[in-house]
Amino acid sequence: MTATILPQSLVLIGAGKMGGAMLRGWLDLGVPAKCVMIIEPYPSDELAALCAATGASLNPAKPPQAPDALVLAIKPQTLDAAAPQIAPLVGQNTLIVSIMAGKTIADIGARLPANAIVRAMPNTPAAVGRGISGACASAGVSPDQRAMADALLGAIGQVEWLDDEALIDAVTALSGSGPAYVFLLAECMALAGEKAGLPRETAQRLARATIEGSGELMFREPQTAPAQLRVNVTSPGGTTAAALEVLMGAEGLAPLMERAIAAAKRRAGELSG
Repeated sequence: MTATILPQSLVLIGAGKMGGAMLRGWLDLGVPAKCVMIIEPYPSDELAALCAATGASLNPAKPPQAPDALVLAIKPQTLDAAAPQIAPLVGQNTLIVSIMAGKTIADIGARLPANAIVRAMPNTPAAVGRGISGACASAGVSPDQRAMADALLGAIGQVEWLDDEALIDAVTALSGSGPAYVFLLAECMALAGEKAGLPRETAQRLARATIEGSGELMFREPQTAPAQLRVNVTSPGGTTAAALEVLMGAEGLAPLMERAIAAAKRRAGELSG
């Protein structure tokens, strides 16, 4: 097991929904608030209150130079404008962790004087500590820095390390965008239930609870494949089998999801330039 290595100085650039979720995860993990500095031009009231309550520094007049770690959680289209202000903060041994969609390690290295860069793609369940991030490290990332990045990303959920940065586009298509697919499934199930005769509110509660419970079941039985969980709930000739005959048909869910993820991966590549 890799030892947990926490930074002694940490700068977070951008603290919107994802950056804010990461900040809360770090504080819960045990990163001392006095070691955390946040640069966010438009801080929310919630962020300001969190910093006031914990002692984390928000928009300090002089951010520290050469922190152990600097996390880029800004919108990717703002990188060019922000880079001249960020560059002086980066030291020779500073680890940069970027969660900017579409910005490659080469993009970041061309704009910031960094030797060690980790590119990651988390997803929105990070807000409740149940996210998952795909991550790839540049050649300059040391084992200790990788362990540090693993701890920072692990504070909001699981981490899957990739050997090939090109796979980040597939991660973006699968897990990065994936929560929207699950929410759409819940939406469609509720609408179908309503058309089957259920009151709207009842159908929505049933669909939501089914998605929540099924996800928790998968979480609690990690050794059981989703395909087996599906089989476990399907009685031959029963109602579930009748529904799955439609969903698993030639025009069913599997080929539709394959096309959807391929489209998302293609778009991720276009955004990467």
